[in-house]
Amino acid sequence: MGWKIVNRKIGRAGSLKQRVQKQREFDIKYGADNWAIGYVIDGEFIEQDIAIEQVYYQSYFDYFSKYPDDLEALLNLAKVLRNPHAEATTGVDLQVPAIQKYLNEHNLTLKGNQVVDIGTWQGERSRAMSVRLSPLHIKCCLGGGKMTLEAWWQKKKCLAIWES
Repeated sequence: MGWKIVNRKIGRAGSLKQRVQKQREFDIKYGADNWAIGYVIDGEFIEQDIAIEQVYYQSYFDYFSKYPDDLEALLNLAKVLRNPHAEATTGVDLQVPAIQKYLNEHNLTLKGNQVVDIGTWQGERSRAMSVRLSPLHIKCCLGGGKMTLEAWWQKKKCLAIWES
């Protein structure tokens, strides 16, 4: 049969400890390897790892295509990219890997000498670019850009179980 959505509002992933606890609960309730977190895209359940490629990366690709000056500024300023929220909370870092993938796939190299935050933590940021490149401000490539990437990622996340 395939994937069946059992919960469309599972909330934020949380810290590493919270994620491990939720995964244990899902293993007990549904069986290990019989559940997945993901998103419904074009009517089909897509596992989270694939959605990262299709949505998270694509949203940054679209942003850099639309705002090449921000890309150029990032390349010239940054030596290292950092997600301060993920570091502080042990949360999942999606934006830095998405940007790194973009840079790698376009043979681009960071040429600067600064640590540049991608996103913020408790209102702190390294520069204005940190806010502009945050998933709280990047438009999601789905839905006509009506939601930010972060809003889509959190609100559209669902839990599915495998039915054979």
